Order: sequence, then C-alpha cells, then structure tokens
Amino acid sequence: MALPLMPKATAVWLVENTALSFEQIADFCGLHPLEIQAIADGEVASGIVGLDPVGNGQLGRSEIERCEADPDGRLKLNITDYPQPRAKQKGARYTPVSKRQDRPDAISWILKHHPELSDAQICKLIGTTKPTIQSVREKTHWNAANIKPRNPVTLGLCTEPDLEKTVALARPRSGVMTAPIEAVETVETVETEEHAE
Repeated sequence: MALPLMPKATAVWLVENTALSFEQIADFCGLHPLEIQAIADGEVASGIVGLDPVGNGQLGRSEIERCEADPDGRLKLNITDYPQPRAKQKGARYTPVSKRQDRPDAISWILKHHPELSDAQICKLIGTTKPTIQSVREKTHWNAANIKPRNPVTLGLCTEPDLEKTVALARPRSGVMTAPIEAVETVETVETEEHAE
C-alpha cells in the first residue's frame, strides 16, 4: 500500500484535526498504533508541524468523514496522475570498495559478450576508466590472472535495463546484429551442460 507524503507529519495533523481512531491513522500512515497514541499524548513528534493531507490532495474530506462514521473503515490515498520524479544520478558513480575488485570481471564479460560497446559506453555503464578497459582488453591488468568474466548485473555494478539499453543503442551504430542478452546466457548454460556430460 502506498503511504502518504511525510507520514509522521500527516499523522500529527490527523490526530489534531480529526476524530479517527489510532488504528485508522496508523494504518493510513504506516505507523504503529502505539506510536500514534504517543503522538496524541505529546510524547512523540512534539516538534513536528502537522501536514494537511486534504490540502495537498492526498486525501479527500469525504474520505475522512466516511472513516470517522465507520470505526472499521480504512482511509484510502487519492490516486493522482502526476508524473513521479525519477532519481537521476549526477556526476561520477560511486562504487563501494567491496565491489571495486569486481569491475575488471565485469569489463571482461562485456568485452566478451558485447564487443560492439565502445569504451565510453562501458565507462558510463559500470563506472570505470578507459585505461582499465584497455588493460583488461590487452590482458595487461595487474590482476589479469584472476579475472573471470562475470555479468555486471549479477555483480550489482549496473541494472539489467541499463545494460539492455546500452546494448540496443550500440548495435545499430556498430552494425552488429547478435542475439539478445537472454539468448547469450542460455547458450552459455547449454554449452556448459554439454561439456559436463
């Protein structure tokens, strides 16, 4: 269930301005009923200014009146057709120290399965540098003996949609028409199973 914007501030307003039960407010705001009781007693959220859910369009006055009349009724958040903002990364992508050792493996996998990607696209996709890509390609990387091609999606260095989008953009530019990513992974597993037998 979707929660209202700023749930605690919304709960403060509902406690102060309505006759709803603690359970109804807790259910709507995604909080525990005891927390709502503490808000009503002034023990919690004493410094929080209440946020009017009717004024900002998250809840209708008729919805509040319906639930005040029916103690078993549950408040329903208004569904808006406003576009939801998407979080966009700005600047360089930060990779945790624990995942930095996985970058050469991801670069190796991309070079093996998607040679049509340019160095710039690989840099942007997994957050690496062109010298690192070049050293992995030429097998002059300081850890070249231990590099094993591993999918960057499973390593958590990029998302599946980002990888598919980058590959889709690169294919027409390079003129390479190959099987989709899923087919490449399926072929790998079939080949591995054949060698195992």
